[in-house]
Formats: sequence, structure tokens, C-alpha cells
Amino acid sequence: MPRWLPRAMVLALALIAGFQFGSWAFHQLTGLLINILIAFFLALAIEPAVSWMAGYGMRRGLATFLVFLGAMIVTAGFVTLLGSMLAGQIIKMVEGFPDYLDSVISWVNTTFHTDLRRVDIQDSLVHSDWLRRYVQNSATGVLDVSAQVLGGLFQLLTIALFSFYFAADGPRLRRALCSVLPPARQAEVLRAWEIAVDKTGGYLYSRGLMALISGIAHYILLQSLGIPYAPVLAVWVGLVSQFIPTIGTYLAGALPMLIAFTVNPWYALWVLIFVVVYQQFENYMLQPKLTSKTVDIHPAVAFGSVIAGTALLGAVGALIAIPAVATLQAFLGAYVKRYDVTDDPRVHGHRRRGPGTGSGGALGRVRRLWGRSRAAESEDGSR
Repeated sequence: MPRWLPRAMVLALALIAGFQFGSWAFHQLTGLLINILIAFFLALAIEPAVSWMAGYGMRRGLATFLVFLGAMIVTAGFVTLLGSMLAGQIIKMVEGFPDYLDSVISWVNTTFHTDLRRVDIQDSLVHSDWLRRYVQNSATGVLDVSAQVLGGLFQLLTIALFSFYFAADGPRLRRALCSVLPPARQAEVLRAWEIAVDKTGGYLYSRGLMALISGIAHYILLQSLGIPYAPVLAVWVGLVSQFIPTIGTYLAGALPMLIAFTVNPWYALWVLIFVVVYQQFENYMLQPKLTSKTVDIHPAVAFGSVIAGTALLGAVGALIAIPAVATLQAFLGAYVKRYDVTDDPRVHGHRRRGPGTGSGGALGRVRRLWGRSRAAESEDGSR
């Protein structure tokens, strides 16, 4: 056996073990890496506000804290208003449920000639095995939901903590990154960072503008139908539909439909139709136009980037796909050499005139001969 073979086998086994360990560690840390990615883009989004306050002599840590505090106050106020609205509607539905049940029982007895009573139905439900199993399963589900809520709160805390450090220590982070790069690379990194800040801010601006337009449109509909809590519901639809990817539209439309159903079931149908129609208008007309203006990417590229981001990272990928692609496009655009475009009608969207359609073609000659013959006939007639 060659002397190098045992050493090669040990090296191969070590490489395989290292690859397996790296793959295992990557899968274990995927959640943390995604949270850090979200925190980084969130820090880029608040970077202009923090830098603006720091320009007036305020410490970056305090400026970042004030930005987060303002966002928390707005979020807490919105959640409080939404919670009070939901609590009021739930109480109203519970109080009106006996009357609604009586009307249903009366309709069934009249239509099908039965003799149902509400007391009998309540007794059968209370003593049924189905209700007992449902309560047991619900108790188990409450524990699962509680664990998921705690996990979600921990993820939010992790994202907020990393975002705070990225925004507050942004200059220090850039200095640490540039210290290991040559001067030429340092300029490129700083330019890429600045582009990322601009594109992320533009993306959030476009989302905020679409949330405003969506909220106004849905407020007009809900107010015209007489749906209670129309302003709060309009804000809910605008924010949730724009800042929660993939399922945000469905969550945003479900709550107004539920509230409208308590007023009139037909109103819920009208709300559903409006939500579907407006969503198509937003997806195919409003969003591509605003995104192309604020983020400066083609609408087709924006649409494709969202699909690709969703396929790679799910909802998180859909949320950060457009600013990431816009940053990459703007950064790489500086290294693409561009030339003057030739003055050709096909470049400007005009069709080139064919050989038979120009002034020197056969059709042109036929027209000239026809014109001459008509002129000769008119001269003969005048004589």
C-alpha cells in the first residue's frame, strides 16, 4: 500500500466530516441568519432618519432609540385601537347570538315543519362528545399557540436588537469592514452601502404610499356601506396588505369582511369583491409604476424578484427581494459599459417602411400614375 494512501484517506474523511458539520450548522442557524438579514434591511431603512438626527449633534444611539420608540408608540396605539374594535365586535356578536339562533330556528321550523327549541339544541351541544373532544383539543392547541407566540416574540426581540446595533453602530461597522479591505475596495463597499440605504428607503416609501392609497380606497368603501370602525379597518387593510408579504392581502381583507358580515351579509360580499378587484389593480398597475419610480427597477424585474425571493426565503424573501435586487442592479450598473444606440426606427418602436410602401416602391408609383390620370381627365373635362 502506498505511504500516501492512509494520509489521503484521513484527509478525505476529514473533508467529508467538515462538510457534514458545516451543513448541519448552517441548517441549525438558518433562522438566526434570516433574522439578521431582516435586521440589516430594517437598519438600512431607518438609517436616513438616524443620520439626520445625528447630523444635528445627537448621539446615534439616542437617535436610534427615538426612532424605535416612535415606531413602538405608533404600533401600540394601532394595536390598542384594533383590539378595542375587535373586543367590541365580539361582545356584540355574543350578545346577539341568541336572537340570531332563535331566528334561524324559527325559519327552520317554518320551512321544514319541525319543532326545534333552543333549549334542546343547547342541551345536546353541552352533553355531546364532540364538544368535549373539541375542548380537549383546544386546550392542547392553546399550549401550542402560546409556544408559537413566545417564539415569535423572541424573534421580534432578536430582530429589534440586531437592528438597533446595526443602526446605532453603523459607522463603526463600516470602519471595521473597510479596515480589512484595500482602499479601492473600501470605496466600492461604501458606495454599495449608500446605494442599499437609498433603495431600501425608496422601497419603504413606495410601500407606505401604496398603504396610504389602499387605506383611503377601502375607507371610502367601508364608510359608504356604513361599516363601523371604518378608519381603523382602513388603516389595518393598508398596513397589513403592504407590509406582510404573501398572506397579507388575505389577512387584511378578512377582518373588514367579518365586521361587514355583522352589519349585513351582502356587505361582506361587496367588500370581498372590492378587495379582489383592488388587489388586481394594485398588482398590475399601481405597484409596478410606483416601484419603478421609487426603486428604479423595471416592473417585470420587480415582479420576478418577488417570486424568486418567495421561492428562496418565503415571506422574508418576498419582503426584501425588491430592495436587494435594486441595490444589486444599481451597484453592478456602474461596471457595465454602455454605448450610443444607433438611430434606427426599430429601436424607437417604429416600423420600418417596406420596399413596396415607400415613395419609391411599386405602390407609390401606382398612386402617382393614378393621380396623373385623374388630373388628365379633369383637364379634358374642363376643355
